[in-house]
Amino acid sequence: MVISTAVKGQAPFKNLIVNGIVLAEDGTKMSKSKKNYPDPLFVAQHYGADACRLYLCNSPVVRAESLQFKEQGVKAVVREIFLPWFNAYRFLIQNISRYEQQTGEKFLFDTTMRRTGEAGNLMDRWIISANQSLIKLVRLEMDRYRLYSVVRPLLAFLEQLTNWYVRLNRPRMKGEEGVEEQKRSLNILFDVLLNTSLLMASITPFMAEHIYQNLRNGLSAEDKDLNQDSIHFLQLPMPDESLLDAAVEQRVARMQSAIENGRLIRDRRNISLKTPLSAVVLVDSDPAALRDFQEVSSYIMEELNCLELKTESAEDEYLDYKCEPDNRAIGSVLKKAYDKKLKTAISKLSSAELREYLKNGTLMVGTT
Repeated sequence: MVISTAVKGQAPFKNLIVNGIVLAEDGTKMSKSKKNYPDPLFVAQHYGADACRLYLCNSPVVRAESLQFKEQGVKAVVREIFLPWFNAYRFLIQNISRYEQQTGEKFLFDTTMRRTGEAGNLMDRWIISANQSLIKLVRLEMDRYRLYSVVRPLLAFLEQLTNWYVRLNRPRMKGEEGVEEQKRSLNILFDVLLNTSLLMASITPFMAEHIYQNLRNGLSAEDKDLNQDSIHFLQLPMPDESLLDAAVEQRVARMQSAIENGRLIRDRRNISLKTPLSAVVLVDSDPAALRDFQEVSSYIMEELNCLELKTESAEDEYLDYKCEPDNRAIGSVLKKAYDKKLKTAISKLSSAELREYLKNGTLMVGTT
C-alpha cells in the first residue's frame, strides 16, 4: 500500500477481501498449548470439508467479524442443508430410473421443457423463475465481492426446492399423472439441481462434483456447454430474463405464508393436521392477494386439510395489529434517543395507526 501510494498515487488493488478471526467456542483465541479447538482432521472426517467450508462461508467471518467456531455448527450444516439437498438429488435419480424402466427409453435432459408457458404447471413456473432469480442475484453479488450476500439466498433456495417443490410434486415425478408430466417435472428438477450445483460449486466443491458426475449421464454427449469432465470446468450459468416471473413468485410466497400460518394456528389450538376443517378463511385487504389465494386454493386446501377456502378483504373484522419494538436494533441506531418514553409510544401504537403504516410505509412516533 505504501509503495503503490508513493509510486503511483493509488491503491495496489481494485477489491480487497478481509476475513474475520476464527476464535475458540468460548470466544478466546485458538491456542495449540490450550488445545481449545476441535481437531480439524476429526471435523473433516466426520462432517466433510464441504460442511466446514459452508459453515465458515455462512458465518460472520466473511463480513470481517469474529466467529466463535462450534463443531455443532458444522454438524448442523450437514443435517439442515446437505441431507435435504442430497435427498432431492437422490429422489431425482430414483425417479429417472423409474421413468426409464416404465418407458424403455433413456432420459436425456431437454432444456426446452423449462419454457412451460402461462398454461404450464404453477409450481414448475415458480421454481424455474426462482432459480433464475437466484442465478441473477448470485452473479450480481459475486461481481461485487459480497460473498456474505450470496450464501444465505442459496441456502434459502435449497430449502424452497426440497420442502416445497419436491414435496408437492412427488406424484408427478413418480408418473402418477402420466408419462408426459413425469418427464416434464423430472426435467425441471434436473435443470434446477444442475444450476444450483453450479452455483454451489465454489463453496462446496466436492458435493457439487459428486452430484454433477451422476447428472452427466442425463446430458447429451454433444452438449459441450454442460457436458464436461468436471463441474469446475463449467461457467456459472447466465440468468434467462425471459423465464423470470415476479407475479408467480409472489403468488407462491403468499401461498406458503398462508399454509405456514394455518399450521401455526392449528398448533396453537392443538388441532392435528389429520383432523379435516370445514373451512379456512384467508384475510387480506389487497385484492391481488385474494386473487392469488384463489389461484392456489387447491394447494392450500390440501396442505391445511380443509374442505373449503374462503377469502375476506375486511381486515378490521378479523385483525388487530400490535407492535413489539426490536429494542436492540432500534437502540443501535438511535442510541440515547431511544428512551423509555419512545419505547412506550411504539408499543402503544393503535391497530389503525399500524394499518396506515403498512399501507404508506412511514409513521411518525415520539414527536412533540
